[in-house]
Amino acid sequence: MGNAASRLLEVEPVDAIERVKKTLVELDIEGIQTAVREALDGGNAPLDIALRGLGEGMKDIGELFQSEEYYLADLVLAGETMKEGMAVLEPLISGDGASRKGPVVLFTVKGDVHDIGKNLVVTMLSAAGFKVVDLGVDVAETRVVDALRESGASLLGMSVLITPMISSIGDVVDAIKEAGLRERVRIAVGGACTTPELVEKFGLDALGRDAVEAVGIFEEWETKKA
Repeated sequence: MGNAASRLLEVEPVDAIERVKKTLVELDIEGIQTAVREALDGGNAPLDIALRGLGEGMKDIGELFQSEEYYLADLVLAGETMKEGMAVLEPLISGDGASRKGPVVLFTVKGDVHDIGKNLVVTMLSAAGFKVVDLGVDVAETRVVDALRESGASLLGMSVLITPMISSIGDVVDAIKEAGLRERVRIAVGGACTTPELVEKFGLDALGRDAVEAVGIFEEWETKKA
């Protein structure tokens, strides 16, 4: 009986994390905070819940999106659902920087105020264990350079949704080069108007065509960091 009880206690926290994952995949925005709190009450570490519950859940959602079982609206709802779950966890894991990945600096370029795609990447990266520096929208290149210096980040993601602001990509790259930071910073771009040709034109390192692909890019770069 004692051994059986011990095994049950060992399994219970895993089951609680699985419930968090299932709640997220089902896009249950009303139930996600309850599931997260139950996982915490069951003795699970906040970072484990974020990574194995929310993070793994978003991976499953990404696969459903890529197989066209989920659509963009589902992906956006998934991001909002995960934000609700992270709202419970973030205060508990914010001081655990040593075990997190990154940092990654994210922003929407100067002159562009669209943020849905960027916010989704921010949320997904946070759930995947990254420390994210979110500069917001309409961000001047000088702020980008300042953020890279202050955070020590070597990973950068910029969002461009409208064609007239494509030139802002070049402004950011030029500013990073002038600051002497280009050699240590990998730059990804995403957004409705971005193309592989733009990546080549501005000398960028990657194109993320959706939030799922963007997270995969940063995960790959993180594994290659010294």
